[in-house]
Amino acid sequence: MSRCTALYIRCCRGFWAALALLALTLPALAADDAAEYRTKLETLERNIGKLRSQLDSAKGERNKLHQALKQNEIRIAELEQQVEQTIRQIQQQDAELEQLQKQQRFLRRERQEEQAQVARQVRSLYREGQQGHLRLLLSQQSPERVSRLQKYHDYVLQARQRKLQTYLDTLDELAKVEPRLRQTQQTLHQRKQQLDSRQQQLQQQQRDRQTTLTRIEGLIDSTDSRLREEQQSSARLQTLLDEMTLTLGQSSPALDVAFSRLRGQLPWPAQGKVRHRFGSPRLGGQLDWKGMMIEGAAGTPVLAVHSGTVIFANYLRGHGLLLIIDHGEGYMSLYAHNQVLLKQVGEAVAGGDIIARMGATGGQTATGLYFEIRHRGQPTNPAPWLKRA
Repeated sequence: MSRCTALYIRCCRGFWAALALLALTLPALAADDAAEYRTKLETLERNIGKLRSQLDSAKGERNKLHQALKQNEIRIAELEQQVEQTIRQIQQQDAELEQLQKQQRFLRRERQEEQAQVARQVRSLYREGQQGHLRLLLSQQSPERVSRLQKYHDYVLQARQRKLQTYLDTLDELAKVEPRLRQTQQTLHQRKQQLDSRQQQLQQQQRDRQTTLTRIEGLIDSTDSRLREEQQSSARLQTLLDEMTLTLGQSSPALDVAFSRLRGQLPWPAQGKVRHRFGSPRLGGQLDWKGMMIEGAAGTPVLAVHSGTVIFANYLRGHGLLLIIDHGEGYMSLYAHNQVLLKQVGEAVAGGDIIARMGATGGQTATGLYFEIRHRGQPTNPAPWLKRA
């Protein structure tokens, strides 16, 4: 073997050994990264808990009204969630009721058919009485034929007995189904009563919210007041995002596809009309929109634009029920003014998952979703990231 060949073999062996070592090391590194990310997420949750109490501190009449508005909107969200859950339970009960009713109709048909057959067999047996055996014995046929006819007669009797037992089993099954049917109907009635009660509570909370909102609007009666309110809301959000960026650092959730490679490919977060676009002026040009406002019907599903981990799911003054997803590489997506949040902090989501429902929380007068994409805490135009409508 030449020296060059031997050197080549040693290099190959070294390469494959290094590759094998890397393959063994990668899962451990991935597990360590995931553990580090979870630890940082827990730290972030604790830090935000302390921060929110500062951001939501109530001083003055307007702040107290905002606190009342927050409580109203959170209560509405809870009731909306309960209503949705009750509707799902009613749908399940409806499906079970329909299945039991089908089973009941089937068993009743079976009972009628088998009842008719048993009646025919009883009449036949009554006509034959006990003379069937006697006629066979007195007939002048061969013993072998008599024996065969006797066996056939026994088979017929056994078949009749089985049919009678089937009929009795059908009656037993029907007797079991009917109480279950009544129980399901009763449960369904109770669910509907609960739904009516929660919807009445919901309507009352919405009236309370509107009253509070009207009082807030009465206090914010000038452009300067609105400007200060919007600036404060923006500052609260920025403080929150700065804390997230600082705590999470370079840690990222485990994703199949990097967010940075998906420009122009992300799904829209909700169906509706874009009312305000990134960079467009607001409040007479004194502020710019840092995201986009999508108008839609209350309850419209809000979708995650990409996979990631929920790092905030709570109420933030000025943004209402807010959900933030960490997509790694310093990218985050924000979904504000939701009616109800369907995901919790630490929960992994996939692109296209329903994460919330569109609403008007945060003191909004019109229903819609406010959507942002942030990179390292700074807003970026979301339009180039989304698929063309």
